[in-house]
Parts: sequence; structure tokens; C-alpha cells
Amino acid sequence: MADASKTNPQHVERIGYLGLGLMGTPMTRRLLKAGYQVTVWNRSEGKVAPLAEAGARRAVTPRDLLANADIAFMCVTDAAAVEEVIFGPEGLAAAPGAGKLVVDFSSIHPDAARDLAKRLRAANGAGWIDAPVSGGTKGAEEGTLAIMAGGDAGEIERVRPYVLAMARRFTHMGPTGAGQTTKLCNQVIVGCAMAVLAEATRLAVNAGIDANRLPEALAGGFADSIPLQLFVPRMVQGIHSPPLGHIATMLKDLDTVADVAQATSTPVPMASLAGQLFRLAKVARGAEADALEIYKLSVAES
Repeated sequence: MADASKTNPQHVERIGYLGLGLMGTPMTRRLLKAGYQVTVWNRSEGKVAPLAEAGARRAVTPRDLLANADIAFMCVTDAAAVEEVIFGPEGLAAAPGAGKLVVDFSSIHPDAARDLAKRLRAANGAGWIDAPVSGGTKGAEEGTLAIMAGGDAGEIERVRPYVLAMARRFTHMGPTGAGQTTKLCNQVIVGCAMAVLAEATRLAVNAGIDANRLPEALAGGFADSIPLQLFVPRMVQGIHSPPLGHIATMLKDLDTVADVAQATSTPVPMASLAGQLFRLAKVARGAEADALEIYKLSVAES
């Protein structure tokens, strides 16, 4: 294990991580691998044990975690879950927060991020950075995530060394809420790409060509992309475990896109269609199914 005090000459702060799901667990592992001491909390104890075995400290409650951390990272399902972690019984807001930072990797509505930041600072003085991530579980495991952030520039620089132990790119996009808005732009592109690649892959299969060779055949052309190279083989070969992301998560984000688009008079016809396709996929495949199972909408058998 690397010695964080040597790899990072500045003062090493105490780190916490809340939410040990598909993204949180590999991201926490990367912090531990970088040599940082990390205190962890999760609603279900089963996900804490493997990280405790890897060297993480356990927190009994979110309040306990923030009391023993200077920077608390968080990645949970949605705005309701964020609200519960912060303002629920024994939540983060109940701990002293002056001089501390909460960095939320969750994908929530930009308005919710602004509201939560304001309420948390009023409750205990803690700062807030909204920092949703892109790159899926593969990016979390490999440390190649792209993270887009909203918040105070100085606070973002303070957390940058720790974030870059988990990500390849960490971009300050503006004030609180700007990170979430940027993530919505990301999800317009990714959600539509999943739908379009499912369509192209199904066309190849139905027309009798080897869809597994599409990434090779199209590499370097205008159709080439990371989604093409990563998604198509998984669709064709039925690789859905571990999922790159859940159908419910993509649908939540595309529904938020539709809400922000309405509020800003922005036409989003492609994202709206992708949203409806994922709504169908949720019914057909289940909320927790891999988002790439959208490909299975166009075949009769499961």
C-alpha cells in the first residue's frame, strides 16, 4: 500500500465515504489503495465488511462518520437517499461541520443540490460540492472516472488530490448545481448512445452479420466511441453482471433531463425518446437490471 503522506506532500485529511454500492465500493478501494485512511458507512452492514477487511474503519452512523472525517464523500441512489443521509436521524447535519466538506457523487436534480447545500451549511457549517461521476463500474474500478463538479473553487482544489485517486478527470464547472447540470448533459449523450447502439446492434444481428465485429469495423471512423467499444460486445454477448449501471438510474437521470429542459425551454426530443425506451425496459427487464438490457427490448425471447 502506498504511503499517502509521501505521495501527497500536503496535509492529509481524514476521509469518509458513505454509500458502498456499485460505485462506492470500488471508489473506496482506490482511496485505500492510495494509502488514505477511510471511514465508511452504509445502510446495510453486509457491504461494509469487505472494506473493513481491506483496512477501512467503520462508522455506526453518518453523524459518527463526519465527526471522524474532514472530507465526506457520498454516493447514494437518489435525492431522497441523500436527504436521509444528511438530515435523517443521526445524519451528517447532526455532527459538527465547520471546516468540513461533503462531496456528493450522487446524480440528483441541480435544484436539489443547491437546496441541500444551503440547508447543510445552515445546519452545521459544512461545505458542499456536487460532483456526479461518469464512467460506470469499470471506470470506478480502474480509476478512470470523469467527475464534474459544482461549488467553491477553493474547496474543489482542497479535495482534488483525493478525488484524483478515484478518477482520471475532475472538472470544476461552476457554482453549486453546475456539476449536476453537466451530468445531465452527459446522460443525454450516454442514454441516447445506449438506445442507438442497441438499435444498430440489433440491425446487424437481424441482417445476418457478426455484430461482435462492429467495434473493430467502425474503429477510427465517425461512429467510433468509447460506448461503441464497451457497450456493443456486452449487448451481443449478454454480459450484464456486474451491471455498468441500473435501468432505474438511467431513467431517473433522463426524467431529470426532461424536467430541467422544460424549465429552461430546451427541446430534447432524442433524450425524451430514450427516456421512454428506458421506461419500457424497466417494465420488461426490471429496475435493477443492467441499463444495456435495453438491447433486449427488440427481441421476442428474454
